[in-house]
Amino acid sequence: MASRIISLLFSLLVASFAIVQIAIAGDPDIVSDFIIPPNMSAVDGNFFTFTGIRALVGAPEPTTFKVTKASLAEFPALNGQSVSTAVLEFPPGSVNPPHTHPRSAELLFLLDGSLQVGFVDTTNKLFTQTLQAGDMFAFPKGLVHFQYNVDAKNSAVAVSAFGSANAGTVSLPNTVFATGIDDNILAKSFKTDVATIQAIKAGLAPKP
Repeated sequence: MASRIISLLFSLLVASFAIVQIAIAGDPDIVSDFIIPPNMSAVDGNFFTFTGIRALVGAPEPTTFKVTKASLAEFPALNGQSVSTAVLEFPPGSVNPPHTHPRSAELLFLLDGSLQVGFVDTTNKLFTQTLQAGDMFAFPKGLVHFQYNVDAKNSAVAVSAFGSANAGTVSLPNTVFATGIDDNILAKSFKTDVATIQAIKAGLAPKP
């Protein structure tokens, strides 16, 4: 466990350097060193400190795919800084479903385990790779991509860096099947029947 924690902290340090390189294509420049929220008149070192990832240290491994974000919503000091990060935890056999980040590329650093990853470009060409601990993979801005822990016994942990304080996430399954788009439209679009669409929607519905 101690080595896993040390590796996590090291990966966060690596990611912090990596996001500097991808930030040049990120959010608009600001004309001050940093942005103070309207409800604050002054800040100190606490404002620039994010402690939300502490909860992962020593915590039991999750039973489903889990993302712990440090983006603008969670860490206001990132406003205008064109950087953010996230820790991705993959239990055995879990998947981060196909999704996009409309405002940033993603640089993923695999800390522990192995992952099958991939993205699809605008010509519908699929690029895939199987990553091992210590590997990095770049997902181009706005393209559909995924990560899958194919290992049925071992978990995987990764850290993602973004060149935006608010990269955004558009989950394809949720966007298509959980936002109220008419069943007939979806059935025609996917060349299937309404019953199949309704079955997919039921499978994505929150468990009681």
